[in-house]
Amino acid sequence: MSIRKFDTKVQHLKYKVLREVAKQAWNDTLYDNLLEIPKIIVPGNKPTMRCCVYKERAILEERIKIAMGGDKNFSNPIEVIDIACDECPVGGYEVTNACRGCLAHRCEDVCKFGAISFDHNYVAHIDKDKCKECGACAKVCPYSAIVIRRRPCENACKVKAISMDENKAAKINDEKCISCGACVYQCPFGAIMDKSYILNVIDLIKNQEHGDYKLYCVVAPSISSQFIYAKLGQVISGIKQLGFHTVVEAALGADMVSASESRELAEKGFLTSSCCPAFVDFIEKNFPQMKQYISHNLSPMATIAKYIKKTTPNAKIVFIGPCTAKKAEIQKESVKPYVDAVLTFEELQALFDSRDIDITTLDEDVLDNASYFGRIFARSGGLTDAIAQALKEQGLDKDFIFKPCSCDGIEACKLALLKKSKGVLDANFIEGMACIGGCIGGAGCLTHGEKNKAEVDKYGKEAMEKTISEAIKIL
Repeated sequence: MSIRKFDTKVQHLKYKVLREVAKQAWNDTLYDNLLEIPKIIVPGNKPTMRCCVYKERAILEERIKIAMGGDKNFSNPIEVIDIACDECPVGGYEVTNACRGCLAHRCEDVCKFGAISFDHNYVAHIDKDKCKECGACAKVCPYSAIVIRRRPCENACKVKAISMDENKAAKINDEKCISCGACVYQCPFGAIMDKSYILNVIDLIKNQEHGDYKLYCVVAPSISSQFIYAKLGQVISGIKQLGFHTVVEAALGADMVSASESRELAEKGFLTSSCCPAFVDFIEKNFPQMKQYISHNLSPMATIAKYIKKTTPNAKIVFIGPCTAKKAEIQKESVKPYVDAVLTFEELQALFDSRDIDITTLDEDVLDNASYFGRIFARSGGLTDAIAQALKEQGLDKDFIFKPCSCDGIEACKLALLKKSKGVLDANFIEGMACIGGCIGGAGCLTHGEKNKAEVDKYGKEAMEKTISEAIKIL
């Protein structure tokens, strides 16, 4: 397995755990060899990442637990591995060497908590136990000598759901967390992970012959930006070789959503999109007064899954995409009946390699269930383009003037929602994508460099159906 398939060694370590857990599960030896997996991944007595192999293996044991589904008592798919979260500096406000030991002591005077003192050279010091991180001292320092230093996970979390517990380990506030997974990728030590459904999927594959059901794989359109070392058709062949009955595009669900959501928009006059579960969660937690405007359509994933289960008795459905928030979405009562498990692209790579499937050697299969407009949902702005097209195709654009606001990333979403709630945003449709770039920037991607949106459009143009109406008429 080449490390080039991933951005970082942290991702590669996560992959090795998933691959080994999956390999043992295929062989029905997982619980017999559970204690041996850390030794398989870190053999010998020399540490590779930490102070000693014993700590490395202890952390691996926690990673294995999360790879096997994590703590069932918590619904949040994002978990912190406390024992792995001990290398980051405490952070917070710090005094740099720019402090000149001035006579004014404005920093001391402005601090209401007595957190600032001075050494024998009159240089300021901040007592971390007393500091409330209000930032008042930094604002008044004439030398800008006091700066804020935050941990990577805190910087990554744009909804301020991460803080430090009493042991200085990262702590996730479930009341704020939207399960976007930004912290998962940004943690340099891999101390934050998303729970995996990989064992559930292996069970679904292994049991379908005796379970009287057909196992469907619904793939996100952002798959076009993944597995760049192989061809898309080979990835589809690999999924079928794993044991899936067939592969369907979530983009077809996107076509269905576009047609329905455009009608809902024309009828109601204002909507926020419902495709990104992290964006929907953000509205519900931070702008409850805007909740009534969330589109009543299910996401493309849930929409196509609902259709499959309605038309195919005893179907089971696994969604594969770039999104950790999908693992939270399938726990919702409105979605739970339709989607049985979610995998990320990271987990799909681990599944391939756990079965020694080299997708580069496979013939190309065809993935052609959706239109151009369904496929471009993968990028920011794609949903907006699709709604405009659906309005046009249904003749709704004659009496309804479409004024969209496309939000790229959760900070842009927050700004648009704030403006709309204050009545200063002249838009009647807000497309919200929690990840920068849209789904192609999701936390569960194999690589996280800036994605070329033109590649998504190129993939879209390869669709047989050129309009939304053509794509959904077969339904």
